[in-house]
Amino acid sequence: MKKSIFSWLRKRKNKAAVAQENVSTVPLSERPAEQLQAKGLHLEPQQLVFACGQSVGKQRDHNEDCVFAFSLAIGGDTRSYPLGLFVVADGMGGHRYGEVASSTAVRTLGGYLLKHFQPSLVDPSVSMDESLQDLMRSAIDEAQRAVTQAAPGSGTTLTAALVLGQQMTIGHVGDSRAYAVQSYGNGEALTRDHSLVKRLEELGQISSEEAAVHPQRNVLYRALGQGEVLEPDIFTAPFPQPGYLLLCSDGLWSVLSESNLYKQVVGAKDLRSACQNLIAAANEAGGPDNISVIIVQLTS
Repeated sequence: MKKSIFSWLRKRKNKAAVAQENVSTVPLSERPAEQLQAKGLHLEPQQLVFACGQSVGKQRDHNEDCVFAFSLAIGGDTRSYPLGLFVVADGMGGHRYGEVASSTAVRTLGGYLLKHFQPSLVDPSVSMDESLQDLMRSAIDEAQRAVTQAAPGSGTTLTAALVLGQQMTIGHVGDSRAYAVQSYGNGEALTRDHSLVKRLEELGQISSEEAAVHPQRNVLYRALGQGEVLEPDIFTAPFPQPGYLLLCSDGLWSVLSESNLYKQVVGAKDLRSACQNLIAAANEAGGPDNISVIIVQLTS
């Protein structure tokens, strides 16, 4: 026979009143999650913990970058998974309304994706007809239209990671980057820069050392808001485990070596400190551009 949930809760409360007198609860933060994993304890449901940071840099007077970070966890007998969306956009310097372009792109893409996930979150019986890659493509197309209308003549990079369970779907335009960082200190760039200099490097016409100091290294051949036809890179990959997902603008990766990026991420006491240390290191290296970073970890 079914009983009222309220009567059950009252009985539980009376029985546990003394035991619970001095107990308090807080949301699981990144540091406790890391400590539990270090002890070999398994967390259910899995959760995406993250930190993000920004700086205007040392040589700019305003910020044209924009970040978006969102996560939730769903746990139950039939469905248990984390959902997260993480985005970095860098408004194109030298163009009108660069900050408007980046903000418009991030908010439009974020709103589009979350709106399409909402029905299935509220009602588990609702399924999505589109694949995640198709959904990411549609969201980027929507962001392209919004940027063209809100900031004509401007443009922005966009690097987004939609994480569902242990898989992530990446949508990428421009030269912001996504990295997979392993917990033992190695890593790799997941995205390919849509820049003139990177293309010359891929064709073997210049070396990576020459690319790093090339006078046209900031020239993009693909960006949101530029041109009517947009061809974003969209792909799905496993979330790095054990490890981290790192998203950043070129204000970070252009002044720090990849080995230094990875070292700062795995060597910090927590994700927030890692973001702070990366930004401090980029500013110490001259801070020539706006700096944005998001670091994400999947608990296990």
